[in-house]
Amino acid sequence: MTQKPFTANEINEMAVGLNRLARNLWWTWDQEAQDLFKELSPRGWRNLYHNAVAVLHEVSDYELRVRLQDRRFAQHVQFVLRNFDQYMRSTDTWGHTNAAELRERPVAYFSAEFGFHETLPIAAGGLGVLAGDHAKSASDLGIGFVGISLFYREGYFMQAINQDNWQTEYYTRLHPKNLPIEPVLDPKGDPLVSSVSIATSQVLFKAWRVNVGRNPVYLLDTDLPENEQLYRDLTMHVYGGDTATRIMQEILLGVGGVRLLRALGVQPSVYHMNEGHAAFLIFELLRERMAEGMTFANALAATREECLFTTHTPVEAGHDRFSNDLMHFTMHRLFRHIRTPAAELMGLGRIRPDDEHEPFCMTVLALKASRAANAVSALHGEVSRAMWHPLYPDRPVDKVPIGHITNGVHLPGWMKGTVRTFWKRKLGCDWEKGLNTPEFWTRVLDPEFISDEEIWALRHKLKREMIEFSRRHLLLQGERLGPGDFIAFDRLLSVDALTIGFARRFATYKRAPLIFQQFERIVELVKDRARPIQFVFAGKAHPRDDEGKKLIQRIIHLSRFSELSGHLIFITNYDIHVARQMVSGCDVWLNNPRRPLEASGTSGMKTCTHGCLNLSILDGWWREGYDGTNGFAIGDDSHPDSVEEQDRRDSENLFQVLTEEIIPCYYNRSANGIPRAWIQKIRRAMATLTPQFNTWRMVQEYTQKYYLRPAKQ
Repeated sequence: MTQKPFTANEINEMAVGLNRLARNLWWTWDQEAQDLFKELSPRGWRNLYHNAVAVLHEVSDYELRVRLQDRRFAQHVQFVLRNFDQYMRSTDTWGHTNAAELRERPVAYFSAEFGFHETLPIAAGGLGVLAGDHAKSASDLGIGFVGISLFYREGYFMQAINQDNWQTEYYTRLHPKNLPIEPVLDPKGDPLVSSVSIATSQVLFKAWRVNVGRNPVYLLDTDLPENEQLYRDLTMHVYGGDTATRIMQEILLGVGGVRLLRALGVQPSVYHMNEGHAAFLIFELLRERMAEGMTFANALAATREECLFTTHTPVEAGHDRFSNDLMHFTMHRLFRHIRTPAAELMGLGRIRPDDEHEPFCMTVLALKASRAANAVSALHGEVSRAMWHPLYPDRPVDKVPIGHITNGVHLPGWMKGTVRTFWKRKLGCDWEKGLNTPEFWTRVLDPEFISDEEIWALRHKLKREMIEFSRRHLLLQGERLGPGDFIAFDRLLSVDALTIGFARRFATYKRAPLIFQQFERIVELVKDRARPIQFVFAGKAHPRDDEGKKLIQRIIHLSRFSELSGHLIFITNYDIHVARQMVSGCDVWLNNPRRPLEASGTSGMKTCTHGCLNLSILDGWWREGYDGTNGFAIGDDSHPDSVEEQDRRDSENLFQVLTEEIIPCYYNRSANGIPRAWIQKIRRAMATLTPQFNTWRMVQEYTQKYYLRPAKQ
């Protein structure tokens, strides 16, 4: 019997619902929702870089309404919209039960960058991606949360490689109408405009709202015609410009962020500073309290009770420091309104408050004015307590008030669609239930539940997808193998070869080329026809980091002009999408920072749901995660003082683990070609790492330890 066609009202409701859905990033971690937009325009979905808003703009209103008359497609739309509405309305969450007070007075989370999805490229790297994952899990948990950051109109730079294999940078302008953001409006329907004092100017800013599931993240934007061009360009680039630009961005983030919350009527219960970039919010809170009549001492004490600080780096250069002249020039109007001698305010940012020659440090300000501070792994906690011990000279190092909460990743957001389909086939439509729990992943240990053959087939499918993605990407880079090369471009990389991935920011301490210090020996391994290996590299160096660019140049040179050609590739424009392909498709994820300079690291956590194994220095999170059965360690839980000796020793240990443990284990196959010992390590990695190193656990820990009550150090 022919079913009744949908009414015009039903069609209209679905069209409105799809537009509302496209402007909430919930769809970025829901596979069914992504499949909807992909089905609307498969080519547009690919060419518009998985941008749901842009896809809807490409499809005319008439076409959309015609498509919605297809009952199968319409029912799929209705199914997704029901799931979305249920998610948004649900009160059956961990946060409603365990942190109800945060619904009325949310956590205000300040971060200079948020990395949500390739659709919104306003993050430089790991700090931003962590912030984005934090926001997503806060939504999933039902915790009251509001994020504050900046809207970078040209985002982070795009990477190109010139004829000298040198990284060059270019930018593309982001257009809000094609992004999952919406303007923040005042009661009259006009853009809500606030201001901050910077140097001698009153700088105006508007804001954009990013809907991240149940919670908002607000992005401040100074591109207003009323501002001087200098200030209009202030929110142009992530970490762009010089030190003067940096301090002005941080004034906007901290001071402007608090003022926006006030304009919106939001009264947070805690101000969480994700790194020191946001620490100027402390000055704004002091100003507010002293305007109410508090003394400086009481205002500082009250402010301290509301602030939480997370430090992310043991690298000195990662802690912003500003000269006294620059501070006085940019902050003097705000200082006047705090009604406290400038010398006293400057002292809040110095280890030695009265030393006028000591630069103002944002980390010192955050530590002095927060009731709790934390590092992002256990080892990083030890390093941070030693690093900042001069602030607490009367305490033993182990009593310095810096705790730790180890980072995690948002599992639904990072799990590739292929793996989602696998689990849905195994467990049915409600397969995501309990995804973050140990119980979900312990099942992987049971070969009766998932056979070795199933895991190995999944791994090959993921690797195939990554290799085909890499080939397409290299074609777009304009790369071809020369006529004298022994391998055709369309056969570049082999699904059957052990594939080692390395992708992160090309800072020198991360030592990207370390494995190639054993060059001749590595060449022998890649040319071993019985047990070959191959490498996939990606990453960006900061535009002003020439030493990092030299590392990229070396890797690319090796990939094009050495005996590693055809066995080593470099993928440009590393971003969230490239990362998702690599962490899912590689067999081994390599991480070899100069210990103990990796505070946490999260890229290796993203591999765990995909069956990729970690090979890492015992630094950051891996020091806690590695148990001898769930991956591979480079060296032991120590490091020499000499940089040269550490590099030499780590290089030797890396090659030893590769040749004596990894390659034999990977190529030890059963009669039907299954590497059972390798798959046992995959099972162990999934069962032991995935339920621990996720932001579901991390945000719960922040809530219980810091958000709901003062931390007990």
